[in-house]
Amino acid sequence: MKTNLSTHGAAAVAASLGGFLEAIGPEARLKILLSIGQGEACVCHLEVILGKRQAYISQQLMALREAGVITGRREGRYVFYRLADPKVLELLRLAWKIQGGSDHAFGWHQDRKLRPCKCPGCTGSAASAKLRN
Repeated sequence: MKTNLSTHGAAAVAASLGGFLEAIGPEARLKILLSIGQGEACVCHLEVILGKRQAYISQQLMALREAGVITGRREGRYVFYRLADPKVLELLRLAWKIQGGSDHAFGWHQDRKLRPCKCPGCTGSAASAKLRN
């Protein structure tokens, strides 16, 4: 079987992919990525979605930021997180479909309504981008 990757090239690709998949693999991080979806969310909304404390969520967000998977935008004392590359969501959707999942079940996070908080996304700040609920 002929391949376009040399042995060295395959090792480099595997190492890079392994690090990326390890960074996004824990269930809490996957929930964060799915919750952000194509929009953005602040920590207060992620607390409600995950049912975890702010400190735990911040640890998960830090790991995702360090891996370059998400970025943050500060608005006052709030930080809104979004995917650094929207293709990450497509990767997750594809992995879900490979496992036999349906597109309807994949979009659970988009139908979720959250209780409003005091963040600029909920209070209607003009500078705030649309939150993905």
